[in-house]
Amino acid sequence: MNKTEELLENLEQDYKDNIESIKRTFKKLKKKPPKTFDYFVQEQHEEVFEKVDCLSCGECCKSLGPNITDLDIRHMAKGLKMKPAKFTEQYIEMDEDDNFVFNTMPCPFLMPDNYCMIYDHRPKACREYPHTDRRKFSQLLGITELNIKTCPAAMEVSKAIVKEFGAEYVKVIRTQK
Repeated sequence: MNKTEELLENLEQDYKDNIESIKRTFKKLKKKPPKTFDYFVQEQHEEVFEKVDCLSCGECCKSLGPNITDLDIRHMAKGLKMKPAKFTEQYIEMDEDDNFVFNTMPCPFLMPDNYCMIYDHRPKACREYPHTDRRKFSQLLGITELNIKTCPAAMEVSKAIVKEFGAEYVKVIRTQK
């Protein structure tokens, strides 16, 4: 079993064990992230992805439906040499929030080996997932809190954030008030 498979196998228990401390820490960080926060998260992202191999997991493609933009539709259709209208008819539907999403789960472009059939033309949400390498990460803590249920890498980055900014950071914020 490789590291990714091990993390994935333990993800549900890891979630149960860590969700409360993650929520507490994220709540504080949303209000006032330290100046070094993005730098720290970027470092953690790089360290985690040295261990985690998305192709050994694929849970995001198996269970999450990305929001798809008009630009994504045109890009994917072009990659498949289809007209956007035909692509939309074949692969897209509107969800309850009136967002475009794939009409099947797992993703219709996920291959058995967890490779993406349209990798070079995949939607922006897929390209950026799990969003742990983005700037202004404190604005993404809400979505990260959801992603830790599915993504071992997001969980590992979140645990590192708690370790670095958890109880100690909460104490610092309280003394500054």
